[in-house]
Amino acid sequence: MTSRLNPGGPGRVSVQQAAALTGHGAATRADALLLDVREPWEWQAGHAPGAVHMPLSALAAGAGLPAGAQARPLVVICRSGDRSRQAVELLAVRGADAVEVAGGMEEWAGAGLPVVNAHGGSGTVE
Repeated sequence: MTSRLNPGGPGRVSVQQAAALTGHGAATRADALLLDVREPWEWQAGHAPGAVHMPLSALAAGAGLPAGAQARPLVVICRSGDRSRQAVELLAVRGADAVEVAGGMEEWAGAGLPVVNAHGGSGTVE
């Protein structure tokens, strides 16, 4: 699986590449949207600022993407990478340009990238 976000490579990016593509890195601009496919309680505990939430369970059930995620390149993230891989496969069938984040939110937080909770405070990855 290839993507315009990672031409010629697998549909997977590192957390550093994900941060750059979604505007979370230094001197970067957001070309893509970060789509978090974890469950609501995980999202509420901690997510990347500016990410859009869509649980994998809803996506698998056929729910449409949130308005802000439609017709945009998507960088898909979960806790560790398993659900994001499934989500990217589902999105590809729908014609979306999507890549998964290797290592998920665990790697994101481990790299020192920002994590906020549902109230905008410092978040945790569960």
